Amino acid sequence: MLAGAFDLFRIGIGPSSSHTVGPMRAARLVAQELAATSVANVRVVLHGSLALTGTGHGTDRALVAGLGGADPETVDPAAVLSLDPAPEQVVLPHGAAVGYHLDKQARGGPPGHPNAMRFVAADRDGAILLERTYRSIGGGFLTLDGAAEPPERESPPVSYVTGEELVAHAQRLGGIAAVAAMNEAALRPAHEVTAGLSQIARAMSDCIERGLRSEGELPGGLRVRRRAPALHRSLMTDSGGSLEELEWVGLWAMAVNEENAAGGRVVTAPTNGAAGVLPAVLRYAQVFEGVDEAGCVHMLLAAAAIGALIKHNASISGAEVGCQGEVGSAAAMAAAALAEVLGGTPAQVANAAEIALEHHLGMTCDPIAGLVQVPCIERNALGAGKAIAAAKLALRGDGRHVVSLDNVIDAMRRTGLDMNEKYKETSRGGLAVSVPAC
Repeated sequence: MLAGAFDLFRIGIGPSSSHTVGPMRAARLVAQELAATSVANVRVVLHGSLALTGTGHGTDRALVAGLGGADPETVDPAAVLSLDPAPEQVVLPHGAAVGYHLDKQARGGPPGHPNAMRFVAADRDGAILLERTYRSIGGGFLTLDGAAEPPERESPPVSYVTGEELVAHAQRLGGIAAVAAMNEAALRPAHEVTAGLSQIARAMSDCIERGLRSEGELPGGLRVRRRAPALHRSLMTDSGGSLEELEWVGLWAMAVNEENAAGGRVVTAPTNGAAGVLPAVLRYAQVFEGVDEAGCVHMLLAAAAIGALIKHNASISGAEVGCQGEVGSAAAMAAAALAEVLGGTPAQVANAAEIALEHHLGMTCDPIAGLVQVPCIERNALGAGKAIAAAKLALRGDGRHVVSLDNVIDAMRRTGLDMNEKYKETSRGGLAVSVPAC
């Protein structure tokens, strides 16, 4: 079953959906299971890039918060930042204070998605009460090793698993957003879909505004200063120019990702590391194309349809396929959203997504010092610009293209499989080793 809009767009906290939001959710689920037990100690073992870049991505504090019952959607970001990342004890939601230990084993983890977390809970005599291995697979999504397959939802009214099928349905129904809207309305009333997506759009806009106002340095030790406020002041007083629209788009994307890097509240779109692309393109559509709130909902539906295809047929996880799966996917979603709201045909919308993703193929995930700052913040700004360029280029064509959306998604999957592990969110390759993190 393909992911829905409310699976792909989740309100949470930075700096990472896979390394912060996913672990917090997993830890919270474990804490809920332990409520009726005589637990005395909890040990967590991180594997893959969770072990290698988890500290910079806030995994340690996210686990402590989750074991205490925190929910990424409602937790106070400042409260998480204030937590001790390595306490000797944690207090579970039912009030029990238990011993706590965190281990990291970058290599030799259980086969499967590399971002594994193994939770082991024991009583005072050392007897194992619970053992769970969760995988944080990108975008805040989790899987649980050994769990029975969840019951299948009823087949959606409009079923598709390829871009070709999506376009065919969209041609019949009046657009890609219309396909997504019908499937969402099968899960909840249509007015709840609209209200929920309007809330997502507002959360994205609020994140831009916070980023434009927040000064200072980002946490983590790289001493990266926030640039969005100064850039905003400069653009407000600038006389303008031929590239001014692109400068505003880059500013809005950077504002979001500076908030994300600071551990603030953001929306996965489809991940935190790529959270600035779609909000920036939404703001562009409002400011420069006259798109209203209903149009933003329309854009989110189209974006979700494309994001679901990419997640199903490839990956949105930087630890699995590199940044092509994060910023590349976000750019494809944003390009499709803009092409759709500007009146593109289903073939043109698919072409926009294909162009945007095609020109992110092979992009590595190489955060310096394991922080979602360099090159991640600027990468979102460039990704948003590419998304707009892809949409405009597709709208100038007739939807016919040599490379299909299905072709490029498959190419991204294959490229990710071939990519060396050191280029997949491990901070062992690329810029992460070329630039000293001091």
